[in-house]
Order: sequence, then structure tokens, then C-alpha cells
Amino acid sequence: MSDISQRGYAHPDVLVSTDWVAAHLADPGVRVVESNEDPLLYPSGHVPGAVEVDWAADLNDPVRRDYLDRGAFESLMSRIGVTRETTVVFYGDKSNWWACYAFWIFQLFGHTHARVMDGGRLKWEREGRTLTREKPAIAPTSYTAPERDDTHIRAFRDQVLRHQAAGLPLVDVRSPQEFSGERTHMPEYPQEGVLRGGHIPGAKNVPWARAANPEDGTFKPAGDLRRIYEGEAGLGSGDDVIAYCRIGERSSHTWFVLTYLLGYPRVRNYDGSWTEWGNSVGLPIQRG
Repeated sequence: MSDISQRGYAHPDVLVSTDWVAAHLADPGVRVVESNEDPLLYPSGHVPGAVEVDWAADLNDPVRRDYLDRGAFESLMSRIGVTRETTVVFYGDKSNWWACYAFWIFQLFGHTHARVMDGGRLKWEREGRTLTREKPAIAPTSYTAPERDDTHIRAFRDQVLRHQAAGLPLVDVRSPQEFSGERTHMPEYPQEGVLRGGHIPGAKNVPWARAANPEDGTFKPAGDLRRIYEGEAGLGSGDDVIAYCRIGERSSHTWFVLTYLLGYPRVRNYDGSWTEWGNSVGLPIQRG
């Protein structure tokens, strides 16, 4: 894959290369964060100095379905040694799927000093770079966060219902089988968590993984992304777009692509996604 700066992205600075990360492992202004679907990966070996942020234990409220509040976010940032000025670099498995999810939640609290390591864990491993099992010793920091802002990049069920009724763009980033209603979860995963299969009427199906190169997990160039999202799905850079999946994690990846790599200014992630929509009474569903 070509140099990040040569791929035509709207905001190329949001990505850093594995070379960049390797050169900043001892940089006190950088905190590398690993966030995975597989909880065994970090303890089995991680980028030296990286801390783990678990998408469920660290980013979600432990009781109700919501994200952590301001106090919990401040505690998390203190525990992983981050200040308001620290550049946080996310990486993880599944072509940075969960890294983008963590990145998105950090944006709800306005931590804009944030980057994603292009290619994630897959690229780092395939390049034969060092992995360690040693957890870094972190000195707690003092971090003051604003209240979580759900108004700009997050969408809720009733907002999605109005969006759908108005015929505005919706992107369903799940697999074609989930989109059609044949499955209620990804292939090779337990079929669970929702009473009805299908998709929100009017949504276009663009599986999230199409934005990444399968051989190394890097993001595709902007030209390829435009052919997928604009040429095939009919999106435009001025559109008001809502992306969704099953619980909002895969759609975080698509939100990242549309917002930062293609520069769309109005993209929201519906994290209630299909586990909420497919279980709700009376909401419109389309199959096939």
C-alpha cells in the first residue's frame, strides 16, 4: 500500500504508519492503545508500551446499554496515562474495527488528539515487528473531560426513524446475509440477540470490510473508497449519512472512513443498530 499522504484522503493526518509508531514508542506525548475483539490478543503480545482498552469493560456502562460517562472517561484516561495534550494512537485486530470503535467513543468526549495506526495489529505482525507481554508501568494523570456530546456523531433510534422516513442515506455495513435477513449475526458467529432479521428500508448495504485491504488491513486509497461509497452506493460528500451494523462497532469503521478519509462532514453512527431496531415493536423492516 502506498504512503498514507499519497492516497488522496481528506484528513491523512488521522492515520499513522507502523513506521511512525515504531519511531514514537518512547515518545512521552504519545500513548498507544490496543483495542480488540479477541481478549486473548493483548496478553499474548502487544506493541511495546501499548495499553489495552477493552471495548466492553472500559468503554460501556456496566449496567445500562450506554457508554461510560464523563467521570468514568476521566478515570480511564488517568489510568492509561493520557492528558488532554497526549496523542492517542489506536490499533487492534479485525483491520482496526475495534480501534475505530474506541476512537469514535473518544470523540464523544472531544479527545481530538487521536490517530489510528494504518493496518492495525495485522500489519505490525506481518512486518515482524516486536511484540511484548510486558504491561507498561503507567503513572496516573489528571484529565478533565467535557460532558459526553451525543449530538453530532451519534444517532438514536427515533432520529434514525425520522431519517429513514425522510429518505436520507442509510448505510448498513453488515454482511449481505445479515442485510437480507438470512442471518441475524455475521457468518461464523452465533445467531443471537435479535428477534427479526432484515434491514432498515432504504438502506444501502456496503459491508465495512470493503474499505480495507484484506492482505494487511490498511485502508484503501480515496479513489477506491469513492468508487465503493459514491459510485456503487450513491452517497455524496454533502449527504447527511447514518451508518449502522449490529451494535455500532463495525459501523464505527465506516463512520471513520466517511468522516476522515473521504471528508464527509455529516456522518453519524447508530450504535443501537440492529440489536435495537430488530427487537423493537412496530419499526419498519425490509427483507431480501
